[in-house]
Amino acid sequence: MTHHILKATRETVHLGGFSHLLQPALTVDSEDTIDIETYTGYYLYDKAPPEFLTPEFVDICKNLPPERIIAGGPHLLTGPIYIKNAKPGDVLEVELQAIAPSLPIGFNAIRAGWGALPHQFHQPALRFISLDLNNNITEFPSGSGIKIPLQPFFGILGVATPENARNSIPPGAYGGNIDNRELQVGAKVFLPVFVPGALFSIGDGHSAQGDGEVNVTAIETSMNGRIKLTLHQDISIKTPIAETPTDIITMGFAETLDAALELALKHMIDFLVSFIKISPEDAYVLSSLAVNFRITQVVNHPIKGVHGLLPKSIFSHKISL
Repeated sequence: MTHHILKATRETVHLGGFSHLLQPALTVDSEDTIDIETYTGYYLYDKAPPEFLTPEFVDICKNLPPERIIAGGPHLLTGPIYIKNAKPGDVLEVELQAIAPSLPIGFNAIRAGWGALPHQFHQPALRFISLDLNNNITEFPSGSGIKIPLQPFFGILGVATPENARNSIPPGAYGGNIDNRELQVGAKVFLPVFVPGALFSIGDGHSAQGDGEVNVTAIETSMNGRIKLTLHQDISIKTPIAETPTDIITMGFAETLDAALELALKHMIDFLVSFIKISPEDAYVLSSLAVNFRITQVVNHPIKGVHGLLPKSIFSHKISL
């Protein structure tokens, strides 16, 4: 097992999407760990206050090579990371060992035509929000006395697919823009592998977000983390599954919340049948009795997300993938 450091530079980030044609920013073995740096706010750096900017970030924004601009999404991602011996059909486990804002400031943006209430809130708005990293809180609105705890996570964890230029906005079977606030330190995300090397990328740091992410953005934050990448060739999944210290999480991505809920439920039933070895009907009943389904996000057009949480505490034995 080797430990790596992957800084975010114009040679190691890419913008707007995923592509199997990208040159890897790093090559690792299974079970290697990586200290990884991410930046956010590519399209608004010229509107940002000085404390949001670092020389490295400004260099990325001004000099990112054209071949590192993949599609029209707004997300700046670090990677891709090539995992040796990974091949289609394998599963990549991403263990989130550390996540922390790198700067004491983030932003929230309302985009015209986006969000859960696009007709009511149709004017673009950009707010930079200070973060109290010593006390792990932010006050919003400023001076209101309303204190929001910081619960940092990466909104995007994904692998490349055979598509040449997949936009970073909608999530899917490859992971991507999941925006699931449960995926904090201690969580593991399991992603199906679609191309040789998996080509994993990460970014879209969030310091705080409510379920739904209803106005399009969270507190978008440049974020550092430590991850461990482990390749599994003895299990098979077709859609992302996550595990936290308390829950197994299945996900559903679709154009409506009804369809996303149905998929999250079907994936939970599949997990219970495959890994817990109960019948589909018993899994359906157990899902009604014990699984909590929540709205992940409603704004990653055209795809909405629902996730189901299965408490590990209800089992008399340890469960995991």
